[in-house]
Amino acid sequence: MKVVVQRARNAQVVVENEVVGSIHEGVMVLVGVTHEDTEKDAEYLADKVVNLRIFEDESGKMNHSLLDIGGQVLSVSQFTLYGDCRKGRRPNYMNAAKPDFASTIYEKFNDCLKEKGVQVETGTFGAMMDVQFTNVGPVTLLIES
Repeated sequence: MKVVVQRARNAQVVVENEVVGSIHEGVMVLVGVTHEDTEKDAEYLADKVVNLRIFEDESGKMNHSLLDIGGQVLSVSQFTLYGDCRKGRRPNYMNAAKPDFASTIYEKFNDCLKEKGVQVETGTFGAMMDVQFTNVGPVTLLIES
């Protein structure tokens, strides 16, 4: 399982001209699932995301977590995180999990975030989405289970 975590402000997901999820301050998380991922991977990454110290304290150092600042999560499924671009010019998505399996692990990830006391907004799994946000810093991290 892979997640791309981006510190964000004013993030939203639009599907068919309708806002389906939005946050004011926190993190934008792109979530990719592969075949061998388990619920334990989702739990591990959810814990990482909420406890990452990527927000500034009074001294301007990144010492605060999402929980510390009362931040929110905008979680978006992203099978293209498992695109293999090593050969040719068209990515190979063989490492991305099939939608039924991926959606189960993705939902577990979101449930784990919520259980940790974080407000979670999402896109629509499998839909064509327009994602808009301000990457603050910029701060962008790739985390794998």
